[in-house]
Amino acid sequence: MGSNPTRRTQIMRSNAEYAEVKNLVARGVNDCKIARSTGIPRTTIRDWRRGSTASRRTDARKACLRCGRPEHNFNALPQASYAYLLGMYLGDGGISKERRTWRLRITLDTKWPGIISSCAAAMRTVFPQNRVACFRPDAQAQCVVVGVYSKAVACLFPQHGRGPKHLRPIQLVDWQTQLVRERPEEFLRGLIHSDGCRFINRVRIKGKTYEYPRYNFTNASTDIRSLFCATCDQLGVEWRQMNERNISIARRDSVARLDAFVGPKA
Repeated sequence: MGSNPTRRTQIMRSNAEYAEVKNLVARGVNDCKIARSTGIPRTTIRDWRRGSTASRRTDARKACLRCGRPEHNFNALPQASYAYLLGMYLGDGGISKERRTWRLRITLDTKWPGIISSCAAAMRTVFPQNRVACFRPDAQAQCVVVGVYSKAVACLFPQHGRGPKHLRPIQLVDWQTQLVRERPEEFLRGLIHSDGCRFINRVRIKGKTYEYPRYNFTNASTDIRSLFCATCDQLGVEWRQMNERNISIARRDSVARLDAFVGPKA
């Protein structure tokens, strides 16, 4: 049996689209102008104006709370990979608006190929439909940029903005806060892989040299340091602020706790 070419296909619309249309209706904009500005059919707008919500997506959990796109569903994120990538972004990442999309870039030292591989793998898991590229800005550069283009970048990393991170507020939104609480180890690992290190500290006391491992986390942003310290607290990792930008973890039990999921850079 052939399909009926005149049959109308019902498209499920997002809550964000519905809210935008209702706002324009409330402002007195007519249906034709709303249709031109939103791309939503005039007949759908007419139905919404009359109170019908049959063609509107009613389950907000299936769509992004920011843009309404179902493919940007926060609840469907691979939590471990996203938490790690979020930590990497807060440390060494940047986001830029391109002509029709967004670009996420994370700049890493070439000395640590294992971290570069981990970052690229996490990015591919979070953005499975997009190509992830690793490249050097130039032949002499001692860094590698891991990047991806995606319209979802701005939704998944709402901390983006103009200027350096330490010159603007950096706060997690509710769904990110919940995700980090559920995946604190991966988040902390991403922060340390980007802006932290593990090294052997040597002190000389009364002619004897003592060696012990310790971790340092360095970031110019007060907000990002606070996120690091709060996650350490959740995991029972004791920390101490060394100076304005540096957090030190030196107690044996706390170092051992970090060694269980971070360890030396590779």
